Amino acid sequence: MNFPTFLMAAHFLLAVPGPTNTLLATSGAGIGIFRSLHLLVAELCGYLLAIVLLRIALGPVMSSIPIAAAMLRVAVTVYILCLAATLWRVNARELRDGAPVRFGQVLITTLLNPKAIVFAFLLLPLQAGLIELAPWLALIAFQIVTAGAAWLAFGATLGRSARRLGYPDLVTRTGAVTLVAVTGLIWLQSFWNA
Repeated sequence: MNFPTFLMAAHFLLAVPGPTNTLLATSGAGIGIFRSLHLLVAELCGYLLAIVLLRIALGPVMSSIPIAAAMLRVAVTVYILCLAATLWRVNARELRDGAPVRFGQVLITTLLNPKAIVFAFLLLPLQAGLIELAPWLALIAFQIVTAGAAWLAFGATLGRSARRLGYPDLVTRTGAVTLVAVTGLIWLQSFWNA
């Protein structure tokens, strides 16, 4: 895959709503863009670490032990559903007073994000080692930060609108429902491919 095609595919993949983007938008809505910027570091570390781990260790295990992929899918589902329950319970006062989304939540969610699998095995050249992947990973890093910042801005805009309309809880509740929907899509995809 050439760089322009790779850039476009990575851009669209990162723009699609998912668990990490939902958390970023929720934080942007709750505490604003500036106070949420540290979450971009969590997202970046999560994706890069996941891609490297997938390429080095998990890929060979998942291809040789089919049950490992199913167990990973269950773990991801349980984690995302717990995160959705946590977001659902955040009230308007908590949203104003502090961060409803923490650094560790974004890091773990991104580590478990199925988009990392797409990067690791579909978008990046399979034959390349980690050294050869350095320019590709640099491009991914740039796109992760810019897409994440866009989701923070989108969330901040939604948060202002929800508060103006008198429904501040709407943002976290929408985030929780979106996380449940994403989990459903992950399972639908896995059944479709089975």
